[in-house]
Amino acid sequence: MYAIKLELKLNNKERTQLAQHAGYSRFVYNYALGLYNQIDHKEYKLSTSKKLDTIKKVFTNYTKKEKEYQWCNKLSSRVYQNAFRSLKSAFSRFFIGLGGYPRFKRKKNNCSFTVDSSNGKVLLPAGKSIKVPTMGTFRLKEPLKNSYVSQTFTISRIADKWYVSFAVEAEKISPLYHEITKAVGIDLGVKTFATLSDGSTIESPMPYRKARTKLANFQFQNRHKQLGSRKLGITTSNNARKYFKKLAKKHDKVAKIRADFLQKTTTDLCRRYARLRIENLNISGMMANHKLAAAVGDLGAYEFKRQLLYKAECFGTKVDVIDQWYPSSKGCSNCGAIKSDLTLSDRLFKCNECGLTIDRDLNASIRLEKAPDEVVVNRVGYTQINACGQ
Repeated sequence: MYAIKLELKLNNKERTQLAQHAGYSRFVYNYALGLYNQIDHKEYKLSTSKKLDTIKKVFTNYTKKEKEYQWCNKLSSRVYQNAFRSLKSAFSRFFIGLGGYPRFKRKKNNCSFTVDSSNGKVLLPAGKSIKVPTMGTFRLKEPLKNSYVSQTFTISRIADKWYVSFAVEAEKISPLYHEITKAVGIDLGVKTFATLSDGSTIESPMPYRKARTKLANFQFQNRHKQLGSRKLGITTSNNARKYFKKLAKKHDKVAKIRADFLQKTTTDLCRRYARLRIENLNISGMMANHKLAAAVGDLGAYEFKRQLLYKAECFGTKVDVIDQWYPSSKGCSNCGAIKSDLTLSDRLFKCNECGLTIDRDLNASIRLEKAPDEVVVNRVGYTQINACGQ
């Protein structure tokens, strides 16, 4: 299954329409969460799903019919239907440990809402426009190159730009061969993003590090604006709202540069190499080190691993995830001797046993390539499954 996300080309009337529906979705979500939090769960021992279904009936049969909420009837009913589904999904993720307890949505966060076709899947013909069920037809910045069939659509706003995304059920045909069939180890680092055991390296654009100074200057120049405070009862000035929009655009540009780099890098690796071996890094532990946190976050190491694992099955690539406690950096790639006094500042690995002198990251990648099967904690791509995402 693929997800396709495209930017919409809107006029002011369409922007207002989408903002109203996003606010409607946020209102219903917060309404349901507020009522759920008021329930005495010791007295009413129904399941969370049944409690939310009861709240949905209250909203449909009573709240929407009140005079002060008549505006809800002017907006798409599929919005509030999917808002309740979203809250159910949030609680499900919370109960199985995949997320925190659902929190109230705020207007200043990225707005989004979901609509679907109650009559089944709809055809989206190729062209410069897209017809969203119950919402109407919108122009696209980039045209649809092919015709697609989908049922559920999510419209979101990021940095004052609106996007539409939808899923397409399709299978990825894996390539028949790869350019390099030998196993290759990949060592991720801060100085060099990735060092491969065949000697090649991949440099990261480090978008946040390059934009950090300009962002700091921009925020300093606008420090005297009335930014607003709900606790102090201070409203946000109009110039402050303009400032927040400009700041969001700058951060969005940084995020897009990083996302573009990771997507292209992981796709290129899966196309070229038949077997990759990476280390199961403890990213949260590395982020706890305040000296490395900014650099590690700017690299997007966790996202790199996530994309590499799901793309491996799409491109027929096998990926071995090596145990994080395997001494890839401190071990010698020639004789296997362990050097316990190695520090982060040592960029060259000098073996005290065989005298090997080699780049630290290259040595680690070769160690990952030669790692025994006993230290492999996860294997991806060995049982070919077409489960590629986009």
